[in-house]
Amino acid sequence: MEAGVRLSAGVSKWDIRTKIWDYMEANNLADFPRPVHHRIPNFKSASHAASRLPGLQEFRTAKTIKINPDAPQKTARFLTLEARKTLLVPTPRLRTGLFNKIVPPPGATKEILRICATSQGVKDYSVPIGLDAKVHVDLVVVGSVAVSEKGWRIGKGEGFADMEYAMMVSMGAITEDTPIVTIVHDCQVVDIAEELLDDHDLTVDYILTPTRTIKTGCKRPKPQGIIWHKISYEMLERIPILKNLRYREKQAGKDVMLKDEHPDFPNARKPADSDENAKTGNTKLQTESTSAQIGHRHVGNDSLSTKSETHGALTTVYVGNIPPGTRVSELKSALREFHASPLRLSWQGAQGRAFLDYTDKMTAESVVSSLKGLSLRGQTLRVEMAKNQRNKGQVEINGQRNKYE
Repeated sequence: MEAGVRLSAGVSKWDIRTKIWDYMEANNLADFPRPVHHRIPNFKSASHAASRLPGLQEFRTAKTIKINPDAPQKTARFLTLEARKTLLVPTPRLRTGLFNKIVPPPGATKEILRICATSQGVKDYSVPIGLDAKVHVDLVVVGSVAVSEKGWRIGKGEGFADMEYAMMVSMGAITEDTPIVTIVHDCQVVDIAEELLDDHDLTVDYILTPTRTIKTGCKRPKPQGIIWHKISYEMLERIPILKNLRYREKQAGKDVMLKDEHPDFPNARKPADSDENAKTGNTKLQTESTSAQIGHRHVGNDSLSTKSETHGALTTVYVGNIPPGTRVSELKSALREFHASPLRLSWQGAQGRAFLDYTDKMTAESVVSSLKGLSLRGQTLRVEMAKNQRNKGQVEINGQRNKYE
């Protein structure tokens, strides 16, 4: 530990973060972006610290490695690609999913691989990995603001690394034995009291610094999955993939009660009440009635359907890749679970598709984001904005026009 980083007794996690950030700024220990406050610091000599990664036996035997997208892990990402291993990078702030798989172009040179390892390269050379993908991650590399030689870790305070880990557990992509590595500056290795840790906090097995490789021997249990009673509705809205995972775990019979629903939480909301509030809030999504027409069936609120026929100002979402034999009630149930009930649902089950009508483009785009990765009967659905929206209900999907009014 650097002599300049001194922590007094009784400090909080935030105190430790602030001390580290202040010290690194005062001693010019970081590269761009600056200041380092509220970030995973891009410390100087990060590439030297990362160069210790190939020395780990766990790295040499790993086939698939997940590495966070922060700047100080750029060299770790490059070394993973150079070793011809599968590199998975979480989507920034988990906004559009969980993983992106980095796919360099055929015959990529070392310089191209370096580009693939940058934040722009992650955007240009990646493909999304859905929840149904059978992913097995052999090694995880995370960033940290502070870490102790015992393996206790403190991030920047937003909980994304902890959440990513919990999601991977829920997906079956990792186990408690999957090794966790962090790459930090020597000054970020400090004494952290174990009582500061919560049951959702991720611990690490290896610490790589510019001068040391530390094997922590940490025996503290890692998170066993998503702790739903610590998840708020606000977080559920900010991270759409959480809705998918919650739906799956609820279908599997697991307890998915949220913090806002817990009886010990002030002003706790009942699940039924919260569902209704979500449907009648800013998105103004309405529940379907049981009205249906033979053939290409329409399911929607009668008065709203009449309005749509009069004004034709709706925005349509296309749902494809629906498994054969799926019933419309199964899709409706999933849409209710994700607070994505449309004004009208046009069901074309024989063709493996459906069309969802919403009041405006913003609502429809929000639904597409929320339903990303949704699966029915083990098959991931294709959810996207219907192309070439028509005022009178005509939409075009991949060049084929479908009239559904």
